[in-house]
Order: sequence, then C-alpha cells, then structure tokens
Amino acid sequence: MLSRPHPPIGRDAADCPPFVSDCHVRIATELIGHTWDPVVLMALRYEPRRRGELLAAIGGISDKVLADALRRLLANGLVEHGYALTPLGRSLVDGPLTALAEWGVAHGDAVLAAQAA
Repeated sequence: MLSRPHPPIGRDAADCPPFVSDCHVRIATELIGHTWDPVVLMALRYEPRRRGELLAAIGGISDKVLADALRRLLANGLVEHGYALTPLGRSLVDGPLTALAEWGVAHGDAVLAAQAA
C-alpha cells in the first residue's frame, strides 16, 4: 500500500502532519524536552543571572547539568552570554512556558493523584 505524500509544512502549526521529522511542533517541543532547560529559562525570566546565581536559585541542579543546559540554550538562540534571555527566549518564556506553568498549577494535583493510583 502506497502512502500519500504529506502536503508541505506551512507556517501554521495546524498544517503540520503527524509524525513528520521536520515538523515545527517537534522543533518547539525539543526546546523544552530536556528536564532542566525550561527551569533555567524560567529562572532568567525577570533578570539576567550569572552561573553561580543560577546554581543557587535552582534547587537540585548540578554545575555540570546547568552547564549543559546553558550550552543548549545558547546554541538554540534562547539565551545570550551573561545569561540573559534573547528576544526569542523571552517569547518562549512569556508565551508557551508561562501557559504550561499555569496549566501545571491548575492540574498538578490531578496529575500527582493519577500517578499515585
């Protein structure tokens, strides 16, 4: 059985066919797919911070894991040296990450209850 080719990916997320490797949804989710990357981004939400300040502000992160996260965030254009959000990073923090955090506050107890069941 031959599969039909997917239409070209448009600028609208709704145009992204499922399971396409270069889908824009995949690009976006990869930016927050590492456990600590969204946490580091949110720690930079209000002001730039030095690496030592980030280590002190983020409980449970090791220096190596923080260094890896900062390297990824720099490579993706989300933070700049001196550890401040770029305009691209600001758009991710103020949009999807803030919405995800609000969802977590609203539904976190239900998720924890389901995990305990």
